[in-house]
Amino acid sequence: MAYRILVVDDEKLIVKGIKFSLEQDGMEVTAAYDGEEALQCVKDSAFDLVVLDVMLPKMDGLQVCQMIREFSQIPIIMVTAKGEDMDKIMGLEYGADDYITKPFNILELKARIKAILRRSVKKAVSPVKEKHTLKARGLELEYESRRVFVEGKEVNLTAKEFDLLELFMENPGKVYSREILLDTVWGYDYPGDVRTVDVHVRRLREKIETNPSEPKYIFTKWGVGYYFN
Repeated sequence: MAYRILVVDDEKLIVKGIKFSLEQDGMEVTAAYDGEEALQCVKDSAFDLVVLDVMLPKMDGLQVCQMIREFSQIPIIMVTAKGEDMDKIMGLEYGADDYITKPFNILELKARIKAILRRSVKKAVSPVKEKHTLKARGLELEYESRRVFVEGKEVNLTAKEFDLLELFMENPGKVYSREILLDTVWGYDYPGDVRTVDVHVRRLREKIETNPSEPKYIFTKWGVGYYFN
């Protein structure tokens, strides 16, 4: 079955170019040209990934990303024309899985899309763990439903945040460098950088820690990386 991709950008020539290139690889591409149309598309149809521009009419991409995350964990790649670090980080803060800056090489975009899709497929077909849940001092992770609870209250994690927490909880005390986390969770051929890891760890802490500045679950080993206590 072909992957279904939603491409959202108000520049029709850009959409046309991305659509043509992805269809050459056998993907099915749907186009949306403003934020409201994009949100409705995700609500009405099942997609495997969304390529979402930040600057959109009616509703900007960050708002769209945030609203999608209220009901779906579909992978999202944000596209920004500004090229400033803050714009990239903001996309991740709102729940995006990756970002790319205009002007971009279509081959790089395709590489990012394929890396995320491969990771998603690997997760979907991986064997069921012997244990259905992991528990640690009020924190509970359910494998099959991919749900997480803190003191009995469910917290909404993105796909990558869940993958990070699962890796940490399965390997307590093991320190992972940012590079290893990037390779393990995002894939060895993922073209992003280690700042992606920092943003996701920070977001994860904000969701599961009572006081993120004084964590009891995910700790920083200064100069090395992160580990689960």
